[in-house]
Amino acid sequence: MKTFLPTPTHPLPHSDQVQSLVSFLEHEPQPMIVLDPNYNILAANTAYQRQFGSADKPFIGHKCYQISHHYDVPCDQAGENCPMKKAQEMRGPDRVLHIHHTPRGPEHVDVELRPILDEHGVITAYVERLTLVRSASARPSNEGLVGRSPAFNLALSELQRVAPSMLPVLLLGESGTGKELFARAVHENSDRATGPFVVVDCSGLPETLFESELFGHEKGAFTGATTRKPGLVETAQGGTLFLDEIGDVPLAMQVKLLRLIESGTYRRVGSVETLHANFRLIAATHKPLEKMMENGEFRQDLYYRISAFPIQLPPLRNRVEDIGLLANSFLQRAGTGKRRLTIETEALTQLQRHSWPGNIRELRNVLERASLFADDGVIRSTHLPQASVAIPPQPPASTPFDGSSLAQTLATFKGTRSELARHMGISERTLYRRLKEQGLA
Repeated sequence: MKTFLPTPTHPLPHSDQVQSLVSFLEHEPQPMIVLDPNYNILAANTAYQRQFGSADKPFIGHKCYQISHHYDVPCDQAGENCPMKKAQEMRGPDRVLHIHHTPRGPEHVDVELRPILDEHGVITAYVERLTLVRSASARPSNEGLVGRSPAFNLALSELQRVAPSMLPVLLLGESGTGKELFARAVHENSDRATGPFVVVDCSGLPETLFESELFGHEKGAFTGATTRKPGLVETAQGGTLFLDEIGDVPLAMQVKLLRLIESGTYRRVGSVETLHANFRLIAATHKPLEKMMENGEFRQDLYYRISAFPIQLPPLRNRVEDIGLLANSFLQRAGTGKRRLTIETEALTQLQRHSWPGNIRELRNVLERASLFADDGVIRSTHLPQASVAIPPQPPASTPFDGSSLAQTLATFKGTRSELARHMGISERTLYRRLKEQGLA
């Protein structure tokens, strides 16, 4: 355990109490550090040193935001949520998802901070637990979720919260936003990660086959049923059942699906035997289920059963910062075992200007097509389809970046700064910088 010895410039608050805490944390398997109220790192356990430490970059005695973010000011002053500020205000724990600089590069880290109070109720120190988020990458990756934009991080943070529970999850978002990848990440971060992950494509099943595919059937249950067949619910025993495009489930089947979720029981087609289901439910749709309820196209009781924890997945046009990261990930995957593919700066700029109605799926298709023309391994603007290089019309002169209109937006918007940034289509850091430039911060 590395500790910071008290000096006149960095006095250690209640050193005996903190030292006892430090000794306790050494036995914790998770990376943990002790901070004073001025953001100084006082101590770190072995797990932290192993995952986040670097021999050539000392961290004891340095500010946490300098080590983790390379900032000159605390996180909240740089446009991010600061757990210490929140913990100080609430006098209790706070948890956030951050991207930290680590020896391996930028990584998503789940940060939980708890204040330590003395007998007078004064905060003398903080204990910070850091958990690497392995279900997503902040660098180009060969597989899984990739992103680091504020909109992506918000969805990832919600995923981290719900994954360990058994709550049903409803993934909402446009087609091509990565709903199946998010569903798989929920499964892999749950207690059922070693069980099966079973996908039911609700839009690809005709009503006549839906019940048989979901619940299975007995031999002779209908013409062509020559053997007993287990259904997808049975296949998902002990794991996760992912109902993709649940908005396409026929009304007649919605009743039976509701019964399955409510009672945890079902019967194969052609059988009277009641079977017990054991699965974690994740559903996804690009359709407006609430509007469908109003029109009588989706059952209200089913909706409230599946939507215990909704997660809104952002469209790619709200993740402009991630386009380069995603593009390099796709090119890295496409170049596995073959030539290495890269993309020139001008081509990447063109991709960032496109609105991407087909979202990530469209971006992947565009890059796969362009790679066929990149004879020297470099994708250029001329290799991109004309539709994806078209520059959208510029916004009018009066934009939220003007001092007067930004002040007006700030005065009338009722949400948080984070929500305001998303409303304006920019990152929190950009919003903070604009507010500071206009003297509104």
